[in-house]
Amino acid sequence: MVQSSSDIENNKERLLENLHQPSDFATRAITFQGKRGLLLYLESVSDTVKIQKSILTPLSSNEKATIEETVTSAKVGVYTNINEAATRLLKGDCLLLIEGDCSIYAASAESEVSRAPEEPFNEKVVRGSHDGFVENMNQNIGMIRNRIEDTDLVFKQFSVGKKTKTKVVLAYMDSVVNKDILQEVERRIESIAIDMIVSPGFMVEFLENKSFSPFPQFLPTERPDRAAAHIMDGRIALLSEGTATSLILPVTFIAFFQSPDDFNSRILSGSFFRLLRMLSFLVATTLPAIYIAIIGFHFEILPNELVLPIKASLEGIPFPPIVEAFIMVFTIELIREAGVRLPTPIGQTIGIVGGLVIGDAVVNAGFISNVMVIVIAITAVASFTVPTYEMGASIRLLTFPLMIAASLLGFLGIVMGMMIILLHLCKLESFGTPYFSPFAPIDLQGLKDSIIRFPIWKMNHRPRDVQPKDTDQQQRTRGWAKRAPKKRR
Repeated sequence: MVQSSSDIENNKERLLENLHQPSDFATRAITFQGKRGLLLYLESVSDTVKIQKSILTPLSSNEKATIEETVTSAKVGVYTNINEAATRLLKGDCLLLIEGDCSIYAASAESEVSRAPEEPFNEKVVRGSHDGFVENMNQNIGMIRNRIEDTDLVFKQFSVGKKTKTKVVLAYMDSVVNKDILQEVERRIESIAIDMIVSPGFMVEFLENKSFSPFPQFLPTERPDRAAAHIMDGRIALLSEGTATSLILPVTFIAFFQSPDDFNSRILSGSFFRLLRMLSFLVATTLPAIYIAIIGFHFEILPNELVLPIKASLEGIPFPPIVEAFIMVFTIELIREAGVRLPTPIGQTIGIVGGLVIGDAVVNAGFISNVMVIVIAITAVASFTVPTYEMGASIRLLTFPLMIAASLLGFLGIVMGMMIILLHLCKLESFGTPYFSPFAPIDLQGLKDSIIRFPIWKMNHRPRDVQPKDTDQQQRTRGWAKRAPKKRR
């Protein structure tokens, strides 16, 4: 711990030495109350307009008051330690050194680089809000506050990463959140001892219960309305500086198949599309395995009308069905990855050209049967219907072991594989919350917002999987329906 001295040049040299002679270090000579002084800041993280308006102009016009009373910055701190002062420089503060004074004054002048809120690319909705989180923490907090104007809304800040010192914020409702879960989340965050944290993805593996599970245990979202809804349910939103993604915890398996559109549309249509997403999970994981099992073990279950066309498509194919499936699945994944990494116009072209040209070429060349191309295409489309990218990736990964099991044991292998997946889902937890709730353990009240969506006015209680302190979220909201209006004479 290096203490500052009354010699401003000595303090300046110590600061430069502490920061390893940065190229963006700027100095400005000033005079305050007849004493020589220095203004120090880093051009890359400090705003020169703020420095001029809130520091230089007040100092030149007021010669009687103290520095704390003169400077009009939002925050003014006083330090006597060189290391602490250097840290404030890195955060964008401007340092004031006055000859004969051992104190180092730090005034906030950080440069805020942000973009306008735009609708998240991966979470588009037909109706509802069309703004999304940005990379600026204060702006993200403001978007949540605009949706929850309540004094119970709490934002608790942490600094994670010994070198990066990334600002991480937990957002929750103090009167609703389960304090045991909150304390466990705080304990895990404070136990992170790593040099670099640049995104929530770095923190997930330090916080989740089972890192090797194929299922995500945090719900990532870039939508402030979705984050606010989960906060009101008693969950916790984890925000990180420099990223537009927030993490919702604890979560359940069902949460990954729900979309804000479910509540912005009619009850029947919202329930239908949610049920469709759940069915797509089964289709995406089991359809290739079922085809392999039928071709290799259970050809007799096919209707007579399909036997001849499928047999004709398999004639001349040099590979067994499992090899066919692996080739096509890997091809689909290559096309998808190429489309994501390339610029948008080129990515769309790669997807269309790759799907049409490669699919037609492998069939005409006799390497892959046309029925296998149809099966893999339906599987790929089904995996893309899941609203959350992480769950879609997990579904595609589960396809491979099920295909291997089907090639070895047929339908028995598929049943055994699905039983293992179901047992894992029942055993998995997210911060003490059953991951497969409300199915395991069974919760009849929670079924109102699981596979199908009940009317909002019937969901009087918050989800019980997060064990909220306050379970009631609304009173009798349709009391008018109980009393018929009096007829006028």
